[in-house]
Amino acid sequence: MKAETEADIKDTRKTFLKGVRRVVVKVGSGVLTGKDGLNRKAIRDLTDDLCALRKKNVEVILVSSGAIASGLKKIGLEKRPDTISGKQAVAAVGQPSLMMAWEKAFESHGQKVAQILITRDDFNHRERYLNARNTIFTLLAWKIVPIINENDTVVVDEIKFGDNDNLSAMVTSLMDAQLLVSLTDLD
Repeated sequence: MKAETEADIKDTRKTFLKGVRRVVVKVGSGVLTGKDGLNRKAIRDLTDDLCALRKKNVEVILVSSGAIASGLKKIGLEKRPDTISGKQAVAAVGQPSLMMAWEKAFESHGQKVAQILITRDDFNHRERYLNARNTIFTLLAWKIVPIINENDTVVVDEIKFGDNDNLSAMVTSLMDAQLLVSLTDLD
């Protein structure tokens, strides 16, 4: 009985994904980080799955959290700073490590990536909105996986998405994606 159920689930997924040509995958900090910083195994495993989608000609846009969590571990802080400038500084420290981990994981598949840092304000200004959209479309046409994160080093509360769940939903709409997958450890 269990094998039939798993087979049914697999068939349902195949049918559901059949028409999907562009997917936004949002991955949360809790999935990407552990007590020792970035969870490189989780990054590699997720990259394997995303590259499998690419091989099926599905365009992949990745919205990746983890810059602040990565920076905390790298600096050795026990908790997030309370100040905006402290959070921005921690994100600035963590962002390069996060991108290098993604780049290395994708590189093992011969897949190139690009980093796009964005704020809610970019969606509210027509020219920046169109520039972001056109850049991402160009990257996809070049078979490069865009990795998007909120630009934590310049964002303030008034222009913050709040979290990458909101950002990923806006990117899904921006890019006319057929599917948004959210990977999180939160309910």
